[in-house]
Amino acid sequence: MSKVIKREQEVVVISGAHKGKRGKVLEVKAPEKILIEGVNLVTKFERKSQDNPEGGSSEREAPIHYSNVMLAEKYDAKQK
Repeated sequence: MSKVIKREQEVVVISGAHKGKRGKVLEVKAPEKILIEGVNLVTKFERKSQDNPEGGSSEREAPIHYSNVMLAEKYDAKQK
């Protein structure tokens, strides 16, 4: 892994459907996937249960591959 992306760093998505969006890294999952705040939101449907008697749906972040993001500092420097 050539990039070193850690939690709480700000990154920019450089390719894919969410190109141009930026956010903080919430979690590094597995060796090649990361969760970014507010990027790649998917709808998860929840069953009715004792904890959640209504059931329903919620939006949460899905992981994306680390090669599709760049550190915001590097991205901003490259744009100048």
